[in-house]
Amino acid sequence: MSNNIVVAIDGYSSCGKSTIAKALAKKLHFIYIDSGAMYRAVTLYFLRNNIDLNDSGQVSEALKNIHLNFHSRDYQTHIMLNDEEVSDEIRQMPVSENVSAVSAIHAVRVEMVKQQQRMGKSKNIIMDGRDIGTVVFPDAQVKLFMTADPKVRAERRFKELTDKNPDLTLEEVFENLAHRDYADTTRKESPLTRAHDAIILDNTDLTPDEQLQFAIDKITPFLKEA
Repeated sequence: MSNNIVVAIDGYSSCGKSTIAKALAKKLHFIYIDSGAMYRAVTLYFLRNNIDLNDSGQVSEALKNIHLNFHSRDYQTHIMLNDEEVSDEIRQMPVSENVSAVSAIHAVRVEMVKQQQRMGKSKNIIMDGRDIGTVVFPDAQVKLFMTADPKVRAERRFKELTDKNPDLTLEEVFENLAHRDYADTTRKESPLTRAHDAIILDNTDLTPDEQLQFAIDKITPFLKEA
């Protein structure tokens, strides 16, 4: 492990992992790597190109043609899929409904982990996802595991999606999250689990400022050592 500080944030869908990761990166001047956006971008590519998830040959060939990059604009991290900005499109329901299945594919995870580890070799980074503290960066100095009440998570997600999906119902979002939780925690390839040394952050009743301060308090000792 280098002297660079790695903060790994794992947890369930719609717990605000990316929100706190972005806030921390901005506050601490770290690089934010959105691993979830990477898997969503792969899912978008697969959907656009009608890739059969059960055809390992098709999947392997598709992965060779996927090039992901991040760039910052207006204090926001944007993801590029083969030089195309797809930050908004990857958040739509078709991607949400398929991302767990794509994420469970071994070849996809191997390729994404390679890219993530490469990004974390030379700079202080914050990365959020579902297996960051267990698989991608098991030696991360700080590991947070985020959770919240399922009903609260569904309400948060519904508020995010309702403007662009006016016909969507809260029940549909709740069912989608329940399905993703089951898929993420029971999948064979890198299931969602809390690392033994991860700190639980339950933000059901916390304000954004309160959870941000909680995380900063855990990271600050390592900043003094670096």
